[in-house]
Amino acid sequence: MSDRGEGFALRSEADWRALAEKALAGAGFDTLTAHTDDGIAYGPLYPRRTPATPIATRAAGWMIAQRLDDPDPARAAAQALVDLEAGAEALALCFEGAGAARGFGLPATEEALAAVLHGVMLDIVHLRIEPHPQGAALVAALTKLAAGQGLAPAALSLDAGIDAIGPLAFAGRFPDDDVKLRAECGALAVSRAAEGFAGRMVEADGRIYHDAGASEAQELGATLATAVYHLRALADAGMPVAHAADAIGFTLAADQQQFLVTAKLRALRLLWRRVLQLSGLASPAPTRLHVETSYRMMAARDPHANILRTTIAAFAAATGGADSLSVLPFTAANGLPEERARRLARNTQLILREESGLGRVADPAAGSGGIEALTDAMAEAGWREFRQIEAEGGIFQSLKAGRLQARIAATRRARDAEIAAGRRPIIGVTLYPLGDERAPPVLIARDETRETGETPTEGTSLKAHRLAEEAEAAA
Repeated sequence: MSDRGEGFALRSEADWRALAEKALAGAGFDTLTAHTDDGIAYGPLYPRRTPATPIATRAAGWMIAQRLDDPDPARAAAQALVDLEAGAEALALCFEGAGAARGFGLPATEEALAAVLHGVMLDIVHLRIEPHPQGAALVAALTKLAAGQGLAPAALSLDAGIDAIGPLAFAGRFPDDDVKLRAECGALAVSRAAEGFAGRMVEADGRIYHDAGASEAQELGATLATAVYHLRALADAGMPVAHAADAIGFTLAADQQQFLVTAKLRALRLLWRRVLQLSGLASPAPTRLHVETSYRMMAARDPHANILRTTIAAFAAATGGADSLSVLPFTAANGLPEERARRLARNTQLILREESGLGRVADPAAGSGGIEALTDAMAEAGWREFRQIEAEGGIFQSLKAGRLQARIAATRRARDAEIAAGRRPIIGVTLYPLGDERAPPVLIARDETRETGETPTEGTSLKAHRLAEEAEAAA
């Protein structure tokens, strides 16, 4: 018998269904169908899709990125050098006040940036500035720092993270109108491109919506609407549409729902391709997609279960075609992670990429009937959410009026009700809790009541909410 399967009898779908129904003992074949938060039904068996056409066009494995978010610049500088020496290829600089900082973050000063990157060879490391209200000043400080090393902007590999929308959504405070905001965003990106920066200048960040409780379609729709906002801003500032499209990067969250994450990432590429085709680009540039494992899925109780969650999320992101990936340390819900937790996060990616070989195939889900069907369904649901946001005046107006937040809040309430009722268990928290809970070591304990950013207007802010928070508080 060869390894190609000769000698095994061919089985049809009817054969499989008969065996499955026997095992179900009268429970009904429909009990094997699952549903997403958007009501998308997906079953256990699909025919292969041919031809298998890859959506992602990644030429090699993804880039391993490590977050730097320690408020102590000297400690963050030591972390950066350890991470780079041990296999990381990119540093994600997360400054205090950013939506992705979640209560911590590097000091947002030129002096702190210089201290954090002391000893880092800026021309061989990819840098990513997480979207921040003072993003323009941070990019300028990095440019000055590079010049001190004799490096022109063109020598840097940089995602600048300029985002006109995400910081407003996080803070929940909006200007009266967005005319000036959009003009400043476009002019800033155009000027940076003129200086020679070759990376993604602006970012459409879906983590703000995901962390606040959004469904997959809501995260996709909001991220796409943000990208379209930036595309218009760049075009209004005089940048050709093709160049503007290439200047926009995307960020999505990956949780432990493996198939949904893989399909979500693939769906985003389909959605952005559709937008660019409608914008007149026959051959749009590939989508640049950064992924971070989900903060909302992390549990503070029995935190070692988070190692399994982040491993599944990282696997899903890799098979979904992430271009770069940050894995949150398993103690992220407990506080600022120390060296061991950071090392595990980094090595999770190294094992998946280098030992498991996940980066050797650009789109391993291509042709898989179940994933392809789920990708199409998510793309359709994401497109509907995008059109709803556009009908509300675009992402700025939808957020300013609180409409998108209201839909996300409704999704979160429904999910929280399922968790409370036991229909959506959280291992280590609502199911199989530890009898003897011991707090893991962290550099700074998390205080989830600490204020971050400005005081929001009622009902308009999008703050991070972990799935396990209520159950942990009640334990």
